[in-house]
Amino acid sequence: MITEYFDISFEINKAITKKYSTSFSLGILAFAPEYRNPIYGIYGFVRIADEIVDTFHGFDKRKLLNNFREDTHNAIKEGISTNPVINAFQEVVRKYNIEVELIDSFLDSMEMDIEISSHGRLSYDKYVYGSAEAVGLMCLKVFCSGNETEYNKLKYSAKKLGSAFQKVNFLRDINSDLKERGRIYLPDTDDSSFITDERKKLLENEVEEEFKDALEGIKKLPAGVKLGVYSAYIYYLMLFKKIKKTSIKELFARRIRIPNWLKAALFVKSYVEVKLEKVS
Repeated sequence: MITEYFDISFEINKAITKKYSTSFSLGILAFAPEYRNPIYGIYGFVRIADEIVDTFHGFDKRKLLNNFREDTHNAIKEGISTNPVINAFQEVVRKYNIEVELIDSFLDSMEMDIEISSHGRLSYDKYVYGSAEAVGLMCLKVFCSGNETEYNKLKYSAKKLGSAFQKVNFLRDINSDLKERGRIYLPDTDDSSFITDERKKLLENEVEEEFKDALEGIKKLPAGVKLGVYSAYIYYLMLFKKIKKTSIKELFARRIRIPNWLKAALFVKSYVEVKLEKVS
């Protein structure tokens, strides 16, 4: 039956989420049940697109990504896809009225990773919008369950949260991005000799402001998703604080991590604060 195919499509996206991101999977479990499958649907889609440009070495990445984009557009029009990852995603897109512009902006950023190794300010902002902010807005569509008034109220903060998370990832992964993928995600930095503590500090200043703006939106999220989003916020804020204390030289020597025991403690802290309505 067709229902079984749609069920297995979401199960596949759930499996992809669990395989690629333990932390994100745990965050989704903090959502009320009705929000989980749609977010798995979004994550599985963006994860596979990211894998195409990051790990499908020896294959024509541009062609694969173009096919992925075309298949996605066709699935959204037709309401089904023989690719289970895309099938789950198109179901979410159609149900929550996710704009095609957000999807194309995300895929445009993935395409930039194929051909661009460093960014000027305009290119950098475009990349961050597509790779992070647009994805955050897709999730917000789900969180708001089609309420456009609420979506528009929270849109600015959702973009800032996505941007902050992405820039923290850039700083955490600065070594692997440069050495394994030949990419630099610091604006106006086109050579490794320009990766300095001063430039790191400039990006950190941006992230600090974005975290502040994001928190205002998190406070207004529906109860069914607030804990999951807030726990991710607390985790990334702690990661950011550790990165701030780490020099560029150290970031090239080791990847900053949050140990599992601390992740658990941060989740408990988030749970208590949300339940006591300190996040409101």
